[in-house]
Amino acid sequence: LGESIGTLVAGGNGLGAGLNQLNWPFHVFVDRQQNVYVSDTINNRVMKWNKGATEGIVVAGGQGQGNALTQLRIPNGLFVDSLGTVYVADELNQRVMRWTQGAN
Repeated sequence: LGESIGTLVAGGNGLGAGLNQLNWPFHVFVDRQQNVYVSDTINNRVMKWNKGATEGIVVAGGQGQGNALTQLRIPNGLFVDSLGTVYVADELNQRVMRWTQGAN
């Protein structure tokens, strides 16, 4: 019914804050091009892995924990629309944030 061995698509290099690492990945979104978006909760960022990439790109947050418009505090759920706009439930700031493509 499927492959017997999984395929690594994001992270997998131990816990951390490097571009090839995650710290408490929580929600995942996969777009039509099979790019993978992950809410990297403890790193207060949303990461995007292009299909086949070995490291991710920060597409939201990543400026440390806080409540500035460039920051997140425990990003949770996420959604990416057809234009590449990222919407993030910013849990401890009690808000939903939007990042347009290339606006990090």
